[in-house]
Amino acid sequence: MALSVPYQAPDESIFGRLASELVAEIPARLSTRVLENAQLLAGQPAIVDGNVRWNYAELGQEIQAACGWLKALGFRPGDRMMTVGENCRALVVLLLAASELDVWVAIVNARLSAQEINLIQSNCLPRRVFYTCDASPEACQHAARSAADRYQHPQLGNLAISPLYDSEPERVYASGAEQVAAMIYTSGTTGTPKGVMLTHRGILYIASISGGMRHLSQGQRVYGVLPMSHIFGLSSVCMGSLYNGACLYTVPRFDAEHMLATLKHERITVLQGVPAMYARALEFLKHEHRSLEAPELIYISAGGAPLDSDTKVRVESAFGLTLHNGYGLTEASPTISQTRIDDRHVSSTVGRVLPLLEYRLEPLSGSGHAEQPNENVGELWVRGPNVMKGYFRQQEATRATLTKDGWLNTGDIAKLDDDGYLYIVGRSKELIIRSGFNVYPPDVEAVINEFPAVTLTAVVGRQVSGNEEVVAFVQSEPGVELDVAELKAFIAERLAPYKRPSHIVLMDMLPSTASGKILKGRLRDLAQQESTS
Repeated sequence: MALSVPYQAPDESIFGRLASELVAEIPARLSTRVLENAQLLAGQPAIVDGNVRWNYAELGQEIQAACGWLKALGFRPGDRMMTVGENCRALVVLLLAASELDVWVAIVNARLSAQEINLIQSNCLPRRVFYTCDASPEACQHAARSAADRYQHPQLGNLAISPLYDSEPERVYASGAEQVAAMIYTSGTTGTPKGVMLTHRGILYIASISGGMRHLSQGQRVYGVLPMSHIFGLSSVCMGSLYNGACLYTVPRFDAEHMLATLKHERITVLQGVPAMYARALEFLKHEHRSLEAPELIYISAGGAPLDSDTKVRVESAFGLTLHNGYGLTEASPTISQTRIDDRHVSSTVGRVLPLLEYRLEPLSGSGHAEQPNENVGELWVRGPNVMKGYFRQQEATRATLTKDGWLNTGDIAKLDDDGYLYIVGRSKELIIRSGFNVYPPDVEAVINEFPAVTLTAVVGRQVSGNEEVVAFVQSEPGVELDVAELKAFIAERLAPYKRPSHIVLMDMLPSTASGKILKGRLRDLAQQESTS
């Protein structure tokens, strides 16, 4: 395969249906198929949220009721709704009711700091903000800080709702390929956050194709712990389940004991997570001297972070199933490639590109990655229905990532083997993925640099078993003794827990070039050496 030449992934069969047929059936809105399922699968289980269980007919009734409620709260077509919370039935209903009203939903994790949430809200300019208080103590804290009114919804539980803000609606499109369904924010504490505008068609392409490949179908029970504020949890898990008629268990946050008990007692059939989740489950079993009991589990997959071979082998041994792998990013709704249901790879491949997507590898220039004979290595670009519409009100950032004719620069360095299997070699954007959450080094560096006596900071990722850690190298003013405990407390007030450095390394001088550019490659090597020493 010649580098930089565009290729289209071939059509293929997904449980007896061609991908092209499934794509042709994608409706214009997220809610359409779910409301159809409310009629066709009325008595089938749809949502399990703690002690609350709804069938599809009941879910449909709640979506329709919420449409009238949201209209009464002042929502208009083209408005933006912002949710601050964690996975729960209320978040699902708000998303699907908003879909019916042509309202965008900016889904924000309540575990972000107040500063991060304020910045997102100032960019999103929502009509109202909803806080899912039952599912998240942090959501309650943000609601109290924002003076939102508490509201006990008879079916959706304890919520808080902001006042009605003066906000200009966006244009509404009939086409699902143009109309934005959701925004996921990819950065936080410096400048203006970037709201990734994801269309109905883009999310539903993933729900139909990627979800279909993951056994998300009628009769399956899906453990939905991946946050809906992360695109993997939104598109593949939540919408993948409900679009295909499966039952979704909405779980606010990961707890190994809860997950393992649910696998057994609820007879979960499909489990999707990040590698660190599986690693912690194995640690719990070992600590408790227990064996895994998952009597009906048929499919497990990892995503959202690099999957190392050691974690893969240990998980497959414990579960007795293939741990499937995949690759994507928020801007691609998110999936670009994944292993197929019958694949049995021992390697770290992220599978083949999803059917009908276009992709190309741009040659590397001065990246330091030497090409081996017969290796197709380059920066991965993709184009297809799942690619974002752009960054909300960030034209310059959009132009830097997305071409006018729809090609998305992933910023990741990839390799294709002769059989079309994709491998991710490195990240040209220096993104750190910790427990499935994106961490952008500039965001963390900016906060640390605000601390008195700090002159320079460099943040890098460090690979650990099944996850990545955030490591901060800090240079302080000459002759000043920096108190690490005070610095950690300072950071904790300003950054979400997953963004906080696991390790802070004090240095007299950060390594840099003659022009002053910090040598992050050297620091990454140093961080990795420390982890193995």
